[in-house]
Amino acid sequence: MDRNPEAREDWISMVRRRGASRSTFQEEVLATVLCVLYPDPVGGYPPAYARDTVPTLPELYPDSEQTLPTPSEIPFTPGSLLGCVSGELGLRRFLEERGHTLIVTSDKEGPDSEFDRHLPEADVVISQPFWPAYLSAERIAQAPNLKLALTAGIGSDHVDLDAAMKAGITVAEVTYSNSISVAEHAAMTILNLVRNFVPSHQYATDGGWNIADCVERSYDLEGFDVGIVAAGRIGRALAKRLKPFDVNLHYFDTHRLPEETEQELGLTFHESVQDLVRNVDVVSIHSPLVPATYHLFDRELIDTMRRGSYIINTARAEIVVRDDVVAALESGQLAGYGGDVWYPQPAPADHPWRSMPNQAMTPHISGTSLSAQTRYAAGTIEVLEDFFAERTPRQEYLIVDGGALAGTGAASYSTDGKASPGSSGR
Repeated sequence: MDRNPEAREDWISMVRRRGASRSTFQEEVLATVLCVLYPDPVGGYPPAYARDTVPTLPELYPDSEQTLPTPSEIPFTPGSLLGCVSGELGLRRFLEERGHTLIVTSDKEGPDSEFDRHLPEADVVISQPFWPAYLSAERIAQAPNLKLALTAGIGSDHVDLDAAMKAGITVAEVTYSNSISVAEHAAMTILNLVRNFVPSHQYATDGGWNIADCVERSYDLEGFDVGIVAAGRIGRALAKRLKPFDVNLHYFDTHRLPEETEQELGLTFHESVQDLVRNVDVVSIHSPLVPATYHLFDRELIDTMRRGSYIINTARAEIVVRDDVVAALESGQLAGYGGDVWYPQPAPADHPWRSMPNQAMTPHISGTSLSAQTRYAAGTIEVLEDFFAERTPRQEYLIVDGGALAGTGAASYSTDGKASPGSSGR
C-alpha cells in the first residue's frame, strides 16, 4: 500500500503536528461500528493507482479558520481508494487495535440487508452521501444502541434529524473535507454543458468527425450570467473558480455575504431564488435539503428562467422535481441539466435522468475523489477519537448533539425551526 513512503511520511508528520494535543485512549468503552460504503471497483480493488501521491495541503482550509482533520494518527496511505468496502475508510487497524468491532458492507437496501441485520447492535453508523444508508425514523427505532451517526463527507439529509434528536443520537459529518472537490466538479459540469462536451467526446470515441453536430449547441461561457444558490463554502469556492472566465456572477443566500466578499468575487446579491433564476443563464445549486428547498425547482420556477438556461445540481436531487426537469429539457426550456446527485441512490437503471436529452450526469462522485477521501477518512477518525474519549467533536462537525441541532447543523439544517426529516422521509 505504501506506494510512496516519503509522501506518506509528509502526511503523517503533518497530522502529528496538527493533532499533537490529542491522546491515545487506553480505557474506551468497546463499540460496534457499522460502516456502509460503496462497492469495490468492478475489476477488483486496485493494485496500483494513476499517481503515487496526493498533495499535502496547507493547515487551514481556504478562506477559513478551520483546520484540516487532526486525528492522532493516519492509519492508511493517503491517495488510496478508501471509500469502498475493501478500503474500509482505513478504519480496521485503528478500531481493532482498540478492541472495537468493525462491520463494513455495501448492502443497505431492504429489511434483509446486511445494514438492517447489524443495525440493532451498532453503537456507531458511518455512511456516505455517495452511497447513503438512509437512517429513517423506523430504522432509528430498530437501533437501541445507536449513539453516533457519522457522515464520511458532507451532507446528513439521509438521516432523519428529528428522530435522531428525539433518540439522543449525535449526528456529525466531516465538514469542508470535500467542499473544494464539489466546487471543482460543478465548474467542470458547467463547462461540459455550455461547450456541449459530452456529445462531442462521444462522436470522437465512436470514430466520427461531426463538427457541425458538435457545435450546434456549443457556446462560450464568457459573458454568461451565472447564478449560485447558497453561497456557503462550496458556492463561494465555485464563484472564485468561475470569476476568471469573465462571467457575471449572481447569488442568493439566506445570509447575505459581507460587502467586501461580494466586491472581491464580483457577486450580485438577489433577495430570492425566484429573482435570481429570472436573471441568469446558468444556475448552480449548493443548498442543503431542508423543508424550504424540497422540490424548490419545479415546473413553475423553471418556466420563469430564461429559455435555454442550464441547471447544475451537486447538492441534493430532491431540491428539483425529477420529471419537471425531464420535461423542461424535452421542451427546450432548459438547454442542459448536469450534476451527480440522484434520488434514491444508487439510482435505478430506468431512472429518467439516465436517458433524458442534453444532460451531463454522473454517479455521485463530486466529493469522493481520492484527494477528498484522504481528508474525510482522516476526519472520520478524528470524530471517532472524540466519541470514544467522550469528548464533543469540534463544532464544525456537529449536526445534532444533546437532542438539538448543533454546530453546522444549527446553521445549515434549521429552517423555520424545523429539522430535515431525511430524504427517505419524503
